[in-house]
Amino acid sequence: MAVAALITWLVTAGGGFVMLGIWLSKGGHRPGGGSRLAPGLVFGHFALAVAGLLLWIGFLATDEAGLAWAAFAVLLPVALLGFTMLFRWLPARRAGTVDSRLPVPVVAAHGLFAATTLVLVLLAALGAGDR
Repeated sequence: MAVAALITWLVTAGGGFVMLGIWLSKGGHRPGGGSRLAPGLVFGHFALAVAGLLLWIGFLATDEAGLAWAAFAVLLPVALLGFTMLFRWLPARRAGTVDSRLPVPVVAAHGLFAATTLVLVLLAALGAGDR
């Protein structure tokens, strides 16, 4: 379960990097760039997701349950920030803004893998799948 969570987390991160790259290259981070996604929201989501991933890798390396729970705790605000961005992005995707350049399949896959990761991390923290 724990390794599966790592894999889904890495796939989620890959999609996140794609979207971040597009958003940055189109000027979404600049004042007046036409984005509905505030830089603090985007970079906060990114920073917390990386912090959680590092905690998860620490858990895999040490098998310390506290790190698993810490990673899960960090994932909760990551998910809330992600939902906030999704709900800001939905109306913008038809408005011709910078945000509309984000590919729908990447956004959808990122969200699905993120939700899967959250569930797998919780299950692993609870000890599901342990021998």
